[in-house]
Amino acid sequence: MLAIVARRFDTLRPVRIEIDRGFIAGLTPVPDQEGLPLVAPGLVDLQINGYGGVEFNDPQLTVEKVRRVALSQDPFGVTSFLATLTTDSHAVFAQALAVIARAIGQSGEVAARIPGIHLEGPFISPDDGPRGAHPREHVRPPDWDEFARLQDLAQGRIKLLTISPEYDGAADLIRKAAKTGVLVAIGHTKATADQINAAVDAGARMSTHLGNGAHPQIRRHPNYIWDQLADDRLVASLITDGHHLPPAVVKSMVRAKAPERIVLVSDITSMGGMPPGKYHTGLGELEVLPSGKLVPAGQPEILAGASLAMNVCVANVMRFAGVDLPTAIGMASMRPAELIGIRGHVLDVGAAANLFMFDLPAADSPDRLVVRATVNQGSIVFGRV
Repeated sequence: MLAIVARRFDTLRPVRIEIDRGFIAGLTPVPDQEGLPLVAPGLVDLQINGYGGVEFNDPQLTVEKVRRVALSQDPFGVTSFLATLTTDSHAVFAQALAVIARAIGQSGEVAARIPGIHLEGPFISPDDGPRGAHPREHVRPPDWDEFARLQDLAQGRIKLLTISPEYDGAADLIRKAAKTGVLVAIGHTKATADQINAAVDAGARMSTHLGNGAHPQIRRHPNYIWDQLADDRLVASLITDGHHLPPAVVKSMVRAKAPERIVLVSDITSMGGMPPGKYHTGLGELEVLPSGKLVPAGQPEILAGASLAMNVCVANVMRFAGVDLPTAIGMASMRPAELIGIRGHVLDVGAAANLFMFDLPAADSPDRLVVRATVNQGSIVFGRV
């Protein structure tokens, strides 16, 4: 049995948490003592593309590479995440999906951390801006038969599909995917209000990284950002790394949507964890700046993805939007877990012991929670308790 003494993230009251066979067996109030960390259900990230030089879109992806990325998020308090594949050829998708599914099936360490896959594309807008960094040559219209084949290759593990509803036939694919239990998100789109409404009517329930994957200049109103913000049936995912969205935009979106309809994602790429410098990647020459901002080499004003983890996103949404700690944890932990069908991801007796212990941001590092330890399925996988 494992015992943890910490302050609950939601009440700040000190408790002794007893963990037995991977589950929380007891929660007992204890006297206060100095220096206790906070404890919360582990962070859940719906969008991780890779880490430490490994990308899930790698044509030479292996089970060991998947395992490396899976374990890489332990120091950031992440206990579950969706392995994310971005727009690519059918051949790359087929190989990567099969390898990820095999890794989940063969490795308990991977299965404990990766409950499924996020397919971000290829059914997205071909336009510059909405397309983002996705390669135009692999963007294609919605094709249910192709999606079904990919889901078979993934052994049914595609949990989230990001699609643009700007195409004829998009609503039909959304309807079919949603009926199979897949969470469908609108993203990388130039869709009209009518197309967005049709997508939501068909079963779309989320907006992928709202405010990013968009034209640099759009019509004042109406536009596809306003339309998604206004639809209460859509949950919006936001990248709050401090680079993808200005603080005022984060604050406005959180207030417009309300926190219960916001989830945080890192959208972290293979450049996560890499020291500042220039790198040759599948997207060309990229540069990690000292701030953690990822840009095309020599172009510091243009984003080329994300390199900062969820402990940064949680601290930043508190700073930018003025929300309290329980609200921020809800956006980054319980709510995304609910969206992908992880049940009982709470701090309560009987729940799976997927937890992280942390301190609030230090004065010299206000942009990140300081993670002391992470517990996954009852085992300490990072730090000490």
